[in-house]
Amino acid sequence: MRKFLVIALLFASSFLHAQNDKRATAILDAMSNKYKTMTSFKVAFTYTNEGSKETLKGDATVKGTKFRLKMAGQEIFNDGKVMTTYIKESNEATVNNYDPKEVGDIDPTKVYTIYKKGYKYVFIEEVTESGKVYEVVELSPEKKESKISKVQIKVDKKDKSVKSWKVIQRSGQRLTFKVDKFTPNVAVEEKFFAFDPTQYKGVEVIDLR
Repeated sequence: MRKFLVIALLFASSFLHAQNDKRATAILDAMSNKYKTMTSFKVAFTYTNEGSKETLKGDATVKGTKFRLKMAGQEIFNDGKVMTTYIKESNEATVNNYDPKEVGDIDPTKVYTIYKKGYKYVFIEEVTESGKVYEVVELSPEKKESKISKVQIKVDKKDKSVKSWKVIQRSGQRLTFKVDKFTPNVAVEEKFFAFDPTQYKGVEVIDLR
C-alpha cells in the first residue's frame, strides 16, 4: 500500500484550500469546477522519486464514487460498495467494504475537492513550458504532524487542467507526478470498477468483510 499512499499524495495534495491568497484560491476553484463537470475521467501519469531516480507509470479511472487505480504491480477496484486491492506479484486480492473515511488519501474520487480543508496555499509563480503558461501554487498542511512539508501544483493557465505535482516530504524525499494523458467523460461500464476473480487465474481472494 505504500505506493498507493504516495498516489494519494499525488491526487489528494493537488487540490487544497487557503484563506489568505486570492489568486491561489481562484486557480484551485477554477480547476476544481472544471473537473466536477465531468461524468467520468481517466488519467495516465508518470511518478518519479527524485532521490532514487525511480520512475513508474500508472493510471486511474474515476466515475462518481467509483474508481479503478493501477500502479507498480497493484490495482485497486472500488464499485462504490466494495473495494478490492489486487497484488500481481503474489496473485492475491483483499476485499473490504468501501468506507470513504478509511480510504482517505488514496480515494481519487475526491481529488478535486479535498483541497477545501486541511491546507494553506499561496501562488508562487508563472512558468512557460513548450509554449504553454502554467501557474504554480504551493500548499502547506495545517497539521504539524503531517508527513508532507510542501506540495507544488502546476495548473495550465488557459484551460485550468493540472499538469504536474511535486510532493516534498518532511524527510526530504521529493516525489513528482506528471500527467501524461487526461481523457474526460470516458465511456466505461459499471462492471469495470468491480474485481472479477475469473479474470485472474489462480488468484487467492482474502475477504475481510
